Amino acid sequence: MLDGNAPSTRAKNFKVAAIQMASGPNVAGNLSEARRLIARAAEQGAKVVVLPEFFAIMGMNEQDKVMVREEIASGPIQNFLSEMASLHKIWLIGGSIPLSASTPDKVRNSCLVYNDEGMRVARYDKIHLFSLSLGGESYDEAKTIESGDKIVVIETPFGRIGLAICYDLRFPELFRAMQNVDIIVLPAAFTETTGKMHWEVLIRARAIENLAYVIASAQGGYHVNGRETHGNSMIVDPWGRILDRLPRGSGVIIAEINPAYQQSLRASLPALTHRTLHNC
Repeated sequence: MLDGNAPSTRAKNFKVAAIQMASGPNVAGNLSEARRLIARAAEQGAKVVVLPEFFAIMGMNEQDKVMVREEIASGPIQNFLSEMASLHKIWLIGGSIPLSASTPDKVRNSCLVYNDEGMRVARYDKIHLFSLSLGGESYDEAKTIESGDKIVVIETPFGRIGLAICYDLRFPELFRAMQNVDIIVLPAAFTETTGKMHWEVLIRARAIENLAYVIASAQGGYHVNGRETHGNSMIVDPWGRILDRLPRGSGVIIAEINPAYQQSLRASLPALTHRTLHNC
């Protein structure tokens, strides 16, 4: 985690992309689809590309992701991410992948970041684990996922980027603790049940209250395992404006980040400097 008082390194205007998928249980097939979509994003000029949560596997059951977990710095999914970042000269934020946990029957839900040379420069392990029991739906991530405990913000040529995953979105204190991030990335696999009411509202709220760009890259559609994810991947500016979105299915959305515009908003509405309840 970086010092929140460190100066932000900003670039001129640049393009970012969010990739949306409807991943299945076959890792090789999902990587092939991700390869195609990453290439499309790079062809459109994106310098930062974000994949969705568990882009490489949405298994038939919760144990499937445990079976394909990787050790850090080793494995086909991580090799793929490094290769894609280097090949396309992009900063690639690898959604999330299953990494080994302290117990053999669980994984860490980990977001890995690779720079344009293919080097891994950051890792964030999802802190908040989703559970839901509503109607016919039931989820309990804690059964197969071990939570992280570290907030991660990285300094990049594109400014300070804060990392979060899916259910983290509901906890605004996490984003406040990131301390004046320029861009928030949120890979996700929101359920349709919760997403249709809460997803857009929460994404735009996190952008507005932090005066930050948000790149929300989601799973979106019907999956082989019978699950339905909400999709609606979007890129939102610091004023809460949706710059691009994709309601359903596989695809790429692109938007331009304007650091000068963000700085002008923060000067005009200095809400981040008006905070008084820092410890609440």
